[in-house]
Amino acid sequence: MNTRTLGNQGLVVSALGLGCMGMSDFYSGRDDDDAVDTIHRAIELGVSLLDTADMYGPFKNEELVGRAIADRRDRVIIATKFGSVRSPDGAFLGINGKPEYVRSACEGSLRRLGVDHIDLYYQHRVDPNTPIEDTVGAMADLVREGKVRFLGLSEAAPDTIRRAHAVHPITALQTEYSLWSRDPEDEILPMVRELGIGFVAYSPLGRGFLTGRFRSIDDLPDDDYRRTSPRFQGQNFQKNLDLVGHIETVARQKRCTPSQLALAWLLARGEDIVPIPGTKRVNYLEENVGAIGVHLTADDLARIDAIAPRGVAAGLRYTEAGMRSVNR
Repeated sequence: MNTRTLGNQGLVVSALGLGCMGMSDFYSGRDDDDAVDTIHRAIELGVSLLDTADMYGPFKNEELVGRAIADRRDRVIIATKFGSVRSPDGAFLGINGKPEYVRSACEGSLRRLGVDHIDLYYQHRVDPNTPIEDTVGAMADLVREGKVRFLGLSEAAPDTIRRAHAVHPITALQTEYSLWSRDPEDEILPMVRELGIGFVAYSPLGRGFLTGRFRSIDDLPDDDYRRTSPRFQGQNFQKNLDLVGHIETVARQKRCTPSQLALAWLLARGEDIVPIPGTKRVNYLEENVGAIGVHLTADDLARIDAIAPRGVAAGLRYTEAGMRSVNR
């Protein structure tokens, strides 16, 4: 496993991370023992960056990750998030970036993870009712107290990132980025590169769509949240499936899977980019890690750009309500 450095503060992580959300929430077919096995196998393969959040489960995912890394804490970089508030029964209660909430959320995450510090602590979504300076100021206090090592933001707009970075160095920005979500290339990537902030790409496989495993909406279980995703709906599904067909053609020629091609493309976008594909199964994890060995030539990259240009995906990446909470 190769490593990459996020930001200018010295955080070194594996070139590929592991998104743990689906192990506890949103996707069907969850099994804690399988999830723990997947985390253990990831660590064996050199994957060090584990990504979770207090709202996944809610709360259960941090407990699961804590259980999995209890006897191997020194081999992992734990990234978790706060700010998207849910009740124990799963209801969404809004976004909170108030300083007092930052501290209480951190204490809760430390307890559930069973650790004395969090390596990378993100604000999950920006609170429009709390100045970013106040939120990041409270996060900086946690760094000074040794409870957090590095700070991150998720789905923040360029101006917000700049203001936050002026309060305390931001080590990583986490935003959706993939062959069907190339929006960050317009403003976000230039901004974080100007400031020396690393980029963590979540949903690098388009919530599984870019793997080629879905041929119709009926391939998704009834309780899978992707059934409500605009890109999985109606004509959007077929248009996006056509894109996957082109990706599959290139992958066959490169003797890799569509997943590996999509991840290799992201890895080739810059040494400051770390994709965090999520999975709860060992076989898919091993397939994803295989992307490290896929070399894309300049001709390959030009061909991929031609079949998956910016804006190629049909449909919004979230519902309209979900889109209101991103890039602000």
